[in-house]
This record gives sequence, C-alpha cells and structure tokens, in this order.
Amino acid sequence: MGEHFIDSIEALRAAYGQADQTVWRKSLPCLDQHCRALIEASPFIVIATQRKDGPADASPRGDAPGFVKVADDKTLLIPDRPGNKRLDSLTNLIGNPRIGIIFMIPGMDETVRINGTARISVDPAVLASMAVKERPPLSAIVVTVEEAYLHCAKAFIRSKLWDPASRIDRSRFPTLGRMIADQIEGLDVKATEEAVLRSNRTELY
Repeated sequence: MGEHFIDSIEALRAAYGQADQTVWRKSLPCLDQHCRALIEASPFIVIATQRKDGPADASPRGDAPGFVKVADDKTLLIPDRPGNKRLDSLTNLIGNPRIGIIFMIPGMDETVRINGTARISVDPAVLASMAVKERPPLSAIVVTVEEAYLHCAKAFIRSKLWDPASRIDRSRFPTLGRMIADQIEGLDVKATEEAVLRSNRTELY
C-alpha cells in the first residue's frame, strides 16, 4: 500500500472537506421523540466498547422490538442475555465506561447512534422488568446518553442490506460448527455442530 496514509487531522480534512453545519447541529445531548420512537422499534443493535488500555470490541445484541428500554431522555437499559461468556463488552465497561451504540430497524435505512457512558446493573427489579419467558437477563447495561443523533441511509442503500434480492444462499458456506472445528484443532465436527444448535435452541434466555 506504500506510504499513502493520513496521519493528521489537517490532512484528513484536506481530503474530505468540512461537514455541513446540520451534521453537527443534529447531535443532541438527550433523546428526543424521534430517537425514542426508533429505539423502541429496534430489534437489533451493535455495541462498541474499549478496554482502558487495550483492544476495542463491537458486539451485536438482538431481541424483540423494544428490548432496549428507554427509562428517560438520558437513560437506556439494555438486557444482557446468556451468551458465550467471553464477556468482552462487560469486561471493557468495567475499566472504561465509554460506549457507542447503533440501532437498526429492518426495512429502514436510517439508524440511531448513541454515545455515552455505561454501568452494569444487577438490580433485581431492573432485571425482572426485562424478563422473557420468566427469565430475567443476567445483567443490564445502564447507559447514560451524552450524544444522540440520526444517521443517514447511505451505508444501507449501498449495501442493499434489507433488499430480499441481496440475501445469500446460506448453503454456500459451511455451518458455524464446521468452521469452528476447522479453526480449532481437535474438535469433532458433528459434536461442535450439535453444540451450536443446542445453544441456539435452549440458551436464548
């Protein structure tokens, strides 16, 4: 790739130019009615966190629309359901409370972006309020909103993410169990595939 890298803000702005003032002014310090409505309609989010002095992580979360609770104009509650127990996001938040979130809604190309700080709650009343099938989440990520803004549709238009014609034939690729067994020496393919299927059936909540 040679030496053609941008390594200063000045060079970056020279390459891209200045943003229209609307781009900056649409950033809100709290949730307005539009952000709230879209968050309450979203079944899928991606959470970005980073360790205090370590790597960053982006992690998906999904559930029925409205699974992220809007407690008030500055507070969001995100249930943390059973997963792979790596706990990347939660571990990061222990040392560095900064968090970024993008909310997606199937069929809608615009998204909501949230930046702020977060804490991990195990308050029984909070967890009980987000129970599914009588199973509360293991914890709740309590987000204090510092910045909220609507993001334009360009990425989704270019990717055609919601276009049914863009859907792949899943059989083109191996199963997740097969791929993991290929990556980790000594794993039995059939047993790994069965473990993945069992987890998807029985450990959602």
